[in-house]
Amino acid sequence: MRIDIITLFPDMLDGPLSASILARARARGLVTVAVHNLRDHAEGRHRTTDEPPFGGGGGMIMTPEPLARAVEALRAPDARVILLDPAGRRFTQEVARELAARPHLVLVCGRYEGVDERVRAHVVDEELSIGDYVLNGGELAALVVTEAVVRLLPGVLGDLGAPERDSFARGLLEHPHYTRPEVFRGARVPEALLSGDHGRIARWRRVMSVWRTWQRRPDLLVVADLSPEEQKWVDGFSQGRRPSDFIE
Repeated sequence: MRIDIITLFPDMLDGPLSASILARARARGLVTVAVHNLRDHAEGRHRTTDEPPFGGGGGMIMTPEPLARAVEALRAPDARVILLDPAGRRFTQEVARELAARPHLVLVCGRYEGVDERVRAHVVDEELSIGDYVLNGGELAALVVTEAVVRLLPGVLGDLGAPERDSFARGLLEHPHYTRPEVFRGARVPEALLSGDHGRIARWRRVMSVWRTWQRRPDLLVVADLSPEEQKWVDGFSQGRRPSDFIE
Protein backbone atom coordinates (compact mmCIF):
# COMPACT_ATOMS: atom_id res chain seq x y z
CA MET A 1 0.00 0.00 0.00
CA ARG A 2 1.07 3.59 -0.62
CA ILE A 3 -0.07 6.65 1.35
CA ASP A 4 0.88 10.17 0.24
CA ILE A 5 0.23 13.10 2.58
CA ILE A 6 0.11 16.67 1.28
CA THR A 7 0.72 19.33 3.95
CA LEU A 8 2.12 22.78 4.63
CA PHE A 9 3.87 21.44 7.73
CA PRO A 10 5.80 18.23 6.96
CA ASP A 11 7.69 18.40 10.27
CA MET A 12 4.46 17.73 12.15
CA LEU A 13 4.30 14.25 10.61
CA ASP A 14 7.90 13.07 10.67
CA GLY A 15 8.04 11.99 14.32
CA PRO A 16 4.87 9.86 14.50
CA LEU A 17 5.60 8.24 11.14
CA SER A 18 9.10 7.27 12.33
CA ALA A 19 8.06 5.52 15.54
CA SER A 20 6.49 2.27 16.73
CA ILE A 21 4.24 0.21 14.46
CA LEU A 22 4.18 2.71 11.60
CA ALA A 23 7.98 2.81 11.47
CA ARG A 24 8.25 -0.99 11.51
CA ALA A 25 5.62 -1.38 8.80
CA ARG A 26 7.49 1.07 6.60
CA ALA A 27 10.86 -0.57 7.28
CA ARG A 28 9.46 -3.99 6.35
CA GLY A 29 8.01 -2.65 3.09
CA LEU A 30 4.40 -3.34 4.10
CA VAL A 31 3.44 0.26 3.39
CA THR A 32 5.05 3.29 1.79
CA VAL A 33 4.20 6.61 3.42
CA ALA A 34 5.50 9.80 1.82
CA VAL A 35 5.00 13.38 3.03
CA HIS A 36 4.90 16.19 0.45
CA ASN A 37 5.29 19.90 1.11
CA LEU A 38 2.46 21.82 -0.56
CA ARG A 39 4.73 24.84 -1.03
CA ASP A 40 6.77 22.85 -3.55
CA HIS A 41 3.74 23.21 -5.85
CA ALA A 42 3.17 26.92 -5.24
CA GLU A 43 4.46 29.60 -7.59
CA GLY A 44 5.95 33.02 -7.11
CA ARG A 45 8.68 34.36 -4.91
CA HIS A 46 6.79 33.71 -1.67
CA ARG A 47 5.26 30.34 -2.61
CA THR A 48 1.84 31.62 -1.58
CA THR A 49 -0.77 28.99 -0.76
CA ASP A 50 -3.52 31.10 0.83
CA GLU A 51 -5.48 34.26 0.13
CA PRO A 52 -8.25 36.31 1.84
CA PRO A 53 -11.78 35.11 1.13
CA PHE A 54 -13.95 36.78 -1.49
CA GLY A 55 -16.80 38.58 0.23
CA GLY A 56 -14.69 39.53 3.23
CA GLY A 57 -14.45 37.96 6.65
CA GLY A 58 -11.60 36.83 8.85
CA GLY A 59 -9.00 34.18 8.14
CA MET A 60 -7.34 32.93 4.99
CA ILE A 61 -8.43 30.35 2.43
CA MET A 62 -6.11 27.81 0.79
CA THR A 63 -5.94 28.55 -2.92
CA PRO A 64 -6.90 25.83 -5.40
CA GLU A 65 -3.92 25.93 -7.79
CA PRO A 66 -1.16 24.51 -5.52
CA LEU A 67 -3.48 21.84 -4.14
CA ALA A 68 -4.54 20.79 -7.63
CA ARG A 69 -0.93 20.59 -8.84
CA ALA A 70 0.14 18.59 -5.79
CA VAL A 71 -2.68 16.08 -6.22
CA GLU A 72 -2.16 15.76 -9.96
CA ALA A 73 1.53 15.02 -9.40
CA LEU A 74 0.60 12.08 -7.17
CA ARG A 75 -2.68 10.81 -8.53
CA ALA A 76 -2.55 7.39 -10.15
CA PRO A 77 -5.46 5.40 -11.61
CA ASP A 78 -5.86 3.44 -8.37
CA ALA A 79 -5.54 6.44 -6.01
CA ARG A 80 -8.25 7.68 -3.65
CA VAL A 81 -7.76 11.38 -2.86
CA ILE A 82 -9.13 12.42 0.53
CA LEU A 83 -9.41 15.87 2.08
CA LEU A 84 -9.29 15.85 5.90
CA ASP A 85 -12.07 18.23 6.87
CA PRO A 86 -14.58 18.50 9.77
CA ALA A 87 -17.43 18.65 7.23
CA GLY A 88 -16.54 15.25 5.77
CA ARG A 89 -17.84 11.74 6.27
CA ARG A 90 -17.24 10.47 9.80
CA PHE A 91 -14.12 8.30 10.00
CA THR A 92 -14.91 4.99 11.71
CA GLN A 93 -13.35 1.55 12.00
CA GLU A 94 -15.54 0.43 9.11
CA VAL A 95 -14.18 3.24 6.95
CA ALA A 96 -10.64 2.30 8.02
CA ARG A 97 -11.25 -1.26 6.77
CA GLU A 98 -12.64 0.13 3.53
CA LEU A 99 -9.56 2.27 2.96
CA ALA A 100 -7.17 -0.53 3.96
CA ALA A 101 -8.40 -2.46 0.95
CA ARG A 102 -7.22 0.27 -1.40
CA PRO A 103 -3.69 0.27 -2.85
CA HIS A 104 -3.13 4.03 -2.82
CA LEU A 105 -4.40 6.90 -0.65
CA VAL A 106 -3.60 10.59 -1.07
CA LEU A 107 -4.43 12.54 2.10
CA VAL A 108 -4.79 16.31 1.74
CA CYS A 109 -4.36 18.38 4.91
CA GLY A 110 -6.36 21.58 5.01
CA ARG A 111 -5.29 24.66 6.99
CA TYR A 112 -6.51 28.10 8.04
CA GLU A 113 -10.23 28.70 7.40
CA GLY A 114 -10.34 25.85 4.89
CA VAL A 115 -9.82 25.21 1.21
CA ASP A 116 -11.36 26.86 -1.82
CA GLU A 117 -14.66 25.10 -2.54
CA ARG A 118 -13.49 24.19 -6.04
CA VAL A 119 -10.93 21.85 -4.47
CA ARG A 120 -13.78 19.87 -2.92
CA ALA A 121 -15.70 19.84 -6.17
CA HIS A 122 -12.95 19.15 -8.70
CA VAL A 123 -9.74 17.93 -7.02
CA VAL A 124 -10.47 15.45 -4.23
CA ASP A 125 -12.61 12.31 -4.30
CA GLU A 126 -14.08 12.65 -0.81
CA GLU A 127 -13.74 14.35 2.57
CA LEU A 128 -13.24 12.64 5.92
CA SER A 129 -13.72 13.96 9.44
CA ILE A 130 -12.25 12.31 12.56
CA GLY A 131 -14.81 13.97 14.84
CA ASP A 132 -17.11 16.88 15.53
CA TYR A 133 -14.46 19.37 16.56
CA VAL A 134 -12.05 21.72 14.83
CA LEU A 135 -8.24 21.43 14.70
CA ASN A 136 -5.76 23.94 13.32
CA GLY A 137 -5.23 21.74 10.30
CA GLY A 138 -5.58 18.27 8.86
CA GLU A 139 -2.17 16.91 9.86
CA LEU A 140 -3.26 15.18 13.06
CA ALA A 141 -6.31 13.81 11.27
CA ALA A 142 -4.07 12.44 8.52
CA LEU A 143 -1.98 10.66 11.15
CA VAL A 144 -5.12 9.18 12.73
CA VAL A 145 -6.31 7.85 9.38
CA THR A 146 -2.86 6.53 8.48
CA GLU A 147 -2.37 4.62 11.73
CA ALA A 148 -5.90 3.21 11.78
CA VAL A 149 -5.53 1.99 8.19
CA VAL A 150 -1.96 0.69 8.35
CA ARG A 151 -2.55 -1.48 11.43
CA LEU A 152 -5.21 -3.36 9.44
CA LEU A 153 -2.78 -4.34 6.67
CA PRO A 154 -1.69 -8.00 6.64
CA GLY A 155 1.52 -8.56 8.57
CA VAL A 156 1.65 -5.18 10.31
CA LEU A 157 0.56 -6.47 13.73
CA GLY A 158 2.35 -9.46 15.23
CA ASP A 159 -0.99 -11.01 16.26
CA LEU A 160 -2.90 -11.67 13.05
CA GLY A 161 -6.23 -11.80 14.89
CA ALA A 162 -5.72 -8.57 16.84
CA PRO A 163 -7.69 -6.28 14.48
CA GLU A 164 -10.74 -8.51 14.77
CA ARG A 165 -10.68 -8.17 18.57
CA ASP A 166 -10.30 -4.41 18.61
CA SER A 167 -13.02 -2.10 19.79
CA PHE A 168 -15.55 -1.45 17.01
CA ALA A 169 -14.43 -4.49 14.98
CA ARG A 170 -17.92 -5.96 15.42
CA GLY A 171 -19.55 -2.72 16.42
CA LEU A 172 -18.78 -3.31 20.13
CA LEU A 173 -16.22 -1.96 22.57
CA GLU A 174 -13.40 -4.30 23.50
CA HIS A 175 -13.54 -6.25 26.75
CA PRO A 176 -11.41 -5.16 29.78
CA HIS A 177 -7.79 -6.33 29.99
CA TYR A 178 -5.76 -7.45 33.02
CA THR A 179 -2.14 -8.42 33.62
CA ARG A 180 0.17 -8.98 36.62
CA PRO A 181 -0.08 -8.56 39.56
CA GLU A 182 -3.17 -10.62 40.32
CA VAL A 183 -4.07 -8.20 43.14
CA PHE A 184 -3.58 -4.43 42.82
CA ARG A 185 -4.63 -2.23 45.74
CA GLY A 186 -7.17 -4.80 46.81
CA ALA A 187 -8.66 -5.29 43.33
CA ARG A 188 -8.31 -8.83 41.98
CA VAL A 189 -8.14 -10.09 38.44
CA PRO A 190 -11.48 -11.77 37.55
CA GLU A 191 -11.37 -15.45 38.46
CA ALA A 192 -12.50 -16.53 35.00
CA LEU A 193 -9.28 -15.19 33.46
CA LEU A 194 -7.19 -17.26 35.89
CA SER A 195 -9.17 -20.48 35.39
CA GLY A 196 -7.20 -21.83 32.44
CA ASP A 197 -10.53 -22.76 30.85
CA HIS A 198 -10.33 -21.27 27.34
CA GLY A 199 -14.05 -21.60 26.73
CA ARG A 200 -14.88 -19.81 29.96
CA ILE A 201 -12.34 -17.08 29.22
CA ALA A 202 -13.78 -16.54 25.74
CA ARG A 203 -17.30 -16.30 27.16
CA TRP A 204 -16.17 -13.83 29.85
CA ARG A 205 -14.62 -11.64 27.20
CA ARG A 206 -17.75 -11.72 25.02
CA VAL A 207 -20.05 -10.91 27.92
CA MET A 208 -17.82 -8.10 29.17
CA SER A 209 -17.54 -6.64 25.68
CA VAL A 210 -21.32 -6.42 25.43
CA TRP A 211 -21.57 -5.13 29.02
CA ARG A 212 -18.99 -2.40 28.48
CA THR A 213 -20.72 -1.31 25.28
CA TRP A 214 -24.11 -1.30 27.02
CA GLN A 215 -22.67 0.85 29.82
CA ARG A 216 -20.58 3.31 27.83
CA ARG A 217 -21.81 3.38 24.23
CA PRO A 218 -25.38 2.05 24.09
CA ASP A 219 -25.81 3.82 20.75
CA LEU A 220 -23.48 1.23 19.19
CA LEU A 221 -25.82 -1.61 20.13
CA VAL A 222 -28.47 -0.29 17.74
CA VAL A 223 -26.36 -1.30 14.73
CA ALA A 224 -23.94 -3.86 16.27
CA ASP A 225 -23.66 -7.35 14.80
CA LEU A 226 -25.12 -9.18 17.82
CA SER A 227 -25.80 -12.89 18.01
CA PRO A 228 -29.16 -14.02 19.49
CA GLU A 229 -27.33 -14.90 22.72
CA GLU A 230 -25.68 -11.50 22.92
CA GLN A 231 -29.03 -9.82 22.38
CA LYS A 232 -30.36 -11.77 25.37
CA TRP A 233 -27.50 -10.39 27.44
CA VAL A 234 -28.40 -6.85 26.39
CA ASP A 235 -32.03 -7.45 27.31
CA GLY A 236 -30.88 -8.85 30.66
CA PHE A 237 -28.70 -5.83 31.41
CA SER A 238 -31.67 -3.57 30.69
CA GLN A 239 -33.63 -5.57 33.27
CA GLY A 240 -31.00 -5.08 35.94
CA ARG A 241 -29.01 -8.30 35.53
CA ARG A 242 -25.22 -8.30 35.86
CA PRO A 243 -22.45 -9.86 33.72
CA SER A 244 -21.87 -12.56 36.33
CA ASP A 245 -25.39 -13.85 35.60
CA PHE A 246 -24.24 -14.87 32.12
CA ILE A 247 -20.59 -15.83 32.60
CA GLU A 248 -20.85 -18.94 34.78
